Amino acid sequence: MSLDLDERQRAMLAEMGVRVWAPERPAVVMPVAPPTAPATAPERFAPPPQPVALVSRVGAVGDLNWADLQDTVKGCRACGLCEGRQHTVFGAGPTGANGQPPRVDWLVVGEAPGEQEDLRGEPFVGQAGKLLDNMLLAIGLKRTESVFIANVIKCRPPHNRNPESAEIAQCSPLLHRQIALLQPKIILGLGRFSVNTLLAATVPDVEKMPLGRLRGQVHRYLPPGEVGGAGIPVVASYHPAYLLRNLPEKAKSWADLVLAVQTLKDSS
Repeated sequence: MSLDLDERQRAMLAEMGVRVWAPERPAVVMPVAPPTAPATAPERFAPPPQPVALVSRVGAVGDLNWADLQDTVKGCRACGLCEGRQHTVFGAGPTGANGQPPRVDWLVVGEAPGEQEDLRGEPFVGQAGKLLDNMLLAIGLKRTESVFIANVIKCRPPHNRNPESAEIAQCSPLLHRQIALLQPKIILGLGRFSVNTLLAATVPDVEKMPLGRLRGQVHRYLPPGEVGGAGIPVVASYHPAYLLRNLPEKAKSWADLVLAVQTLKDSS
């Protein structure tokens, strides 16, 4: 049944929020473009440029030396985060000789750069960085001596939002290569996204576990695809930015640091 409405009636119904369907015109079916579209097709139908997918060259990343890895991070366009960044954030620590990776005992892995990190191209600056520096000083470490600090994500997510799974998938091969080249004796994972990435190969369903259940014990890091082996000890803890919002949790983070120190001492 159809209604024969004049323009005034239609306008009144529209003001009331009532939509009236009437088959006044036949449906228009847009023709499908032929497989060999002419090069002069209108620009508005051209697909937008796509970022270069890093996952398609994971094997190549696994062959990079330290200097080439730094260059790869600097020019990376593997995901959309590259469009809004000021700087990539490779990491901070001692300087290796002749383009070689530095020799470090500790690797600290955070989640993603924030605003200040993006501006300066260095991980863990600002108030969270100061807290991390004080934590490291409390166990006798400086970020320029025997410790390297990095993030899972090398570019700042917009408005400091959480990194997305696709972004982690694109960026994590760079972190895995950093670990392979640095060969740290112990890894301190700070924050849920860091710990999930580090323990993906050794803790089943790690992404479903709260960070509180993962801390207080020693885990093992294995690179993706590797089965067996001793791996590298990993201690999970809270991110300094979280500690700034939840001051009582600092005691738990201190316990995690003490556990990491003892683990390193036992393995020496």
